[in-house]
Amino acid sequence: MRYKVFLNPSYEVFDNYVLEENNFIIVKSLISEAPLQKLTNLYTVTLEKMLVDIFCDKIVFSAYQGNEIKTIFSEAYKKYSINENKLFRYANRRGKKEQLQKYIKLITGNN
Repeated sequence: MRYKVFLNPSYEVFDNYVLEENNFIIVKSLISEAPLQKLTNLYTVTLEKMLVDIFCDKIVFSAYQGNEIKTIFSEAYKKYSINENKLFRYANRRGKKEQLQKYIKLITGNN
């Protein structure tokens, strides 16, 4: 199987090319100090990183916006232990800490 690879696609590239593909890979730069975890001998992302990335990257994760992102955050907070220090530290690195804090308060009902 062949894949088309897109490196840091802009909104225009994503809209015009990526969405038309069935098999594609998007490569983005890893933000410094992104939360990772080591499982066996492989590094992978943490749930906190995935949540922040879905919240911050409206282009790549466009399919998960609207009601879907609300469901993702609600279910993550119900089912898993979220390390908010890690979550907000990474959100701060992405320049979205305050917006994410407000959004989580809205979703979870915590003040």
